[in-house]
Amino acid sequence: MDLGKARAVVTGGASGLGFATAQRVIDAGGRVTLLDINDDQGSASAAKLGERASYVRCDVADESVVRDAIAQAADAMGGISLAVNCAGIATAGRTLGREGPWPTEKFNRVIQINLVGTFNVTKESAAVMQHNDPDGNGDRGVVVSTASIAAFEGQIGQAAYSASKGGVVGMMLPLAREFAQFGIRVNTIAPGIFLTPMMAGMPDEVQASLAKQVPYPQRLGQPAEYAATVAFIYENAYVNGETIRVDGAIRMQPK
Repeated sequence: MDLGKARAVVTGGASGLGFATAQRVIDAGGRVTLLDINDDQGSASAAKLGERASYVRCDVADESVVRDAIAQAADAMGGISLAVNCAGIATAGRTLGREGPWPTEKFNRVIQINLVGTFNVTKESAAVMQHNDPDGNGDRGVVVSTASIAAFEGQIGQAAYSASKGGVVGMMLPLAREFAQFGIRVNTIAPGIFLTPMMAGMPDEVQASLAKQVPYPQRLGQPAEYAATVAFIYENAYVNGETIRVDGAIRMQPK
């Protein structure tokens, strides 16, 4: 598929990996709707991207809100051909901490946003994509979700986060198989340690310590490198049902 003709919805699109992905689509000539819950930053980011971008407030954990947001995005862009799931939280805590067992309420919140939220956006976007005219390869749309290397090497304190991201990886293949009849591809990216706004707010020594754990290149990942992977997936019709690690060959230790 041609990224220059993409009509993309990007959750968590106001900043970080989501914004970099939106920028990549805009630079190629496509259209983007940013879905986020940060109204000020979402509006500012859409304005920065220009007239082919817009912002819609969306809590991905709320099914009805997602349905309405996807409908708004499809109406504004004349359809949807790419959905990128970047929204998520990384709440951590030891299951048996000093203050007792970690509250299940906190575990559920991580699952609801990271896993159920990804499912909500995926299914509602695919419901729109199935009506697209196929391109020369038969493609009608592409979904790219964000997992994490924590799906494979979760650290101590990441039980909820790892479970949520493992779920994103696990549901990808069944969805890719089901959506094949519609010409919709489903893939997942598992990023390593990236220089997102949250990471950028950490002290320089913390960032340097994390960078040293990456075999090569020995630095934090750049959001533009995530966006480049989305572009590769979108434009390569034979990439389907796959998880791509983008991590500099790091394998996380227990803590």
